[in-house]
This record gives sequence, C-alpha cells and structure tokens, in this order.
Amino acid sequence: MRLLHTSDWHLGRSFHRVGLLEAQAAFLDHLVATVHAHRVDAVLVSGDVYDRAVPPLPAVELFDTALHRLAEAGVPTVMISGNHDSARRLGVGAGLIERAGIHLRTDPAGIGTPVVLTDAHGDIALYGLPYLEPALVREQLGAPKGGHEAVLAAAMDRVRADLAARPAGTRSVVLAHAFVAGGAPSDSERDITVGGVAAVPAGVFDGVDYVALGHLHGSQTLTPRVRYSGSPLAYSFSEADHRKTMWLVDLGPSGPDGAITGAERLDCPVPRPLARIRGRLDDLLADPALAPHEQSWVEATLTDPARPAEPMARLAERFPHTLNLVFDPERTEDGPGASYAQRLRDRSDQQIAEDFVAHVRGGEGLDGPERTVLYGAFDDVRVDSAEREVGR
Repeated sequence: MRLLHTSDWHLGRSFHRVGLLEAQAAFLDHLVATVHAHRVDAVLVSGDVYDRAVPPLPAVELFDTALHRLAEAGVPTVMISGNHDSARRLGVGAGLIERAGIHLRTDPAGIGTPVVLTDAHGDIALYGLPYLEPALVREQLGAPKGGHEAVLAAAMDRVRADLAARPAGTRSVVLAHAFVAGGAPSDSERDITVGGVAAVPAGVFDGVDYVALGHLHGSQTLTPRVRYSGSPLAYSFSEADHRKTMWLVDLGPSGPDGAITGAERLDCPVPRPLARIRGRLDDLLADPALAPHEQSWVEATLTDPARPAEPMARLAERFPHTLNLVFDPERTEDGPGASYAQRLRDRSDQQIAEDFVAHVRGGEGLDGPERTVLYGAFDDVRVDSAEREVGR
C-alpha cells in the first residue's frame, strides 16, 4: 500500500501580511495531482489543517474543495486535528463525510478505533491521534499523570490493545500531532509546552509500522518508522533553508524489520523562495552575490551602528519583496545597547518569567516548589483557553 503523508497546511495563514491562499490552493492542486501520478492508496493529514480555530471563509471553502476532489479520486483520506484546529469544528459531520472515504479523527474517544484498509498482504489499521491537550484528556484516557508523554503513552496503550486483538500480520499506522524528541522546531510552530516540558520520546510510538507526525514544520526522519512531513509552505523566515515536501511511503507485508519498503520525499511547489540577508545597508545594496535574492521574499538584518534613513524604501529598490526588517547594530548583545527583543531571543515564556522573578528578588531564582507553581500557572492559562474554545 502506498501512503502520502502530509501535515500542517495552516489554511488561512498569511506570511508577514502576504496572503497565501493562492499558494495553498496550488499546493492542494499539487497534492491531488500527486495522488493520481503516484497511484497513492491513502492520504494522511497529521493535523493543523487550519491556522486558527475559527478559520476565514475562503480557507474553509478551499478545504471543502480539497475534500471533494480527494473523494472524487476514490482515495481514502485520514485526517486528525492539530493544536491550531478547533477539534469540534473540524469534526462536524465526520460520520457523514466518512461515507465518502474522508476519515476525520478529532475525538480522543476514537483513538482505539482505526480506519482499516486492505491490500494484497492483508489489513492495515490506521489510528488517528488528534492533538491531545494533557489537562483536558488525562482523565478520559486514564493517564496516571499529566504531561504530553503520559497522555500519548495512554493513547498508544489503546492503539496497541486494539492491534493485539487483530489478525496476525495486520500492519499499523499512527497519525499524531506532537513535539517528539529529536525533532528540530522552527519559529512558526505554536508552543505546546506543558509543565516546562514539550517533547516526548519517540519510543512512545513503539510497536507500530509507521508514525505520520505533524506539528514541526521541517520535514525530518526521527527513525525509519517515525517521520515528520513538515508544512507544505514556509510560514516563517526560520524555514528559509527548509525543503518543503511530502512523504511517499510504501508498506509491504509485515516482517521482523517492519512493513516499510520505501519512503521518498516529494517536493511541494514554492510560491517564492525565502532569503535572509545580513549586513550594513550600503553593503547589501551593492553586493553582487545577493543578486539571486532580488525576487525572493527577504528578511534583512541591518548591522549599521546607527539606524540608516528610510531603510525599507531603499531596500525595496533592489529587493522589492522585502517583508521583514531587523536591526542588530554591531555591538555585543549583552551590552547596554542591546534591545529588549534581543535579550528575550530564543527564551520560552517560562524562562522569561523565571528571569523576571530573579530580577525583582535581586538575583535569587526560583526553588523547586516555586517553579512547579509557576509552570502550573502557565498550564492553567493554556487549559482555560482550550476549554473556552471547546465551549464555543
């Protein structure tokens, strides 16, 4: 059986105020064409279909069109909700839509009930694990404690229990939306840290033939059986070096080394390349080596000691698609001239809060119990936001 693994469409998202709906439509055209050209047997979409819980109408229309085209192609599609999606909204009509071969998995209660497909080698059970907010699903899944690892482990216990009751040789695929240890994040993913911990070990998914992951926007292989497809489009300049692809995965018969017989990356259309350039303004405007970036979406970091006049207008004369301008004067980041943004760069909300406490205490940081209370407060805010979304 041939599977096409994709995720993180983020329909409705823009890129630095540039609308991406046309580029997203072009990707979905490419997806359907790939299904036909490569004789795909099933499409896997591992969450973050939309960019926000209440997506704009054009994004909903684009999604609706994509579902119709996949259904018309007669190719089963298994899709889960991600942390950007409203699980309840995405799952509306799931029972009816399933009759057309579109299997939406947005309810944690259905984790142990797979979509079962069949090929010449027997059955393949595909389990959809929607994004699991620990505080909201812990009791439902019977997890012994909170945190992503505990709830995913409890979910996988249900998967393995169902799989054990199936005929010998049944192959298994899991779709999940999570931050798995070993994956490389980018700036465009929403933080899902709980209790100060975001990543879960890949070993949580032991016992299945293939794990189709979503959430991280870079395509990557954690193990031969555990892979991120990444997003089909770049959603931040931190993804400038990404190669945007989907995974084409072939499953053969079950064997001691698993059922995967091949995995190939298929490139996605690139609406416009990204470029990050850095230097003094006059140098950037004159450097011939930057000619290939003149039609790219550009993020320019200016290192001039003093801010030059009209920098964006001057950059746009050579780089008309400059979208982001950063100032990083040539001085040490720890010096008195360092900006607030520079001091906070690459620091989580929890780290920033800890630094603030230490600052107001004259350098005395948090002890263990205080850190637990602080992280619990962040978790409560996250859960409150999620519960309000569920109640809409």
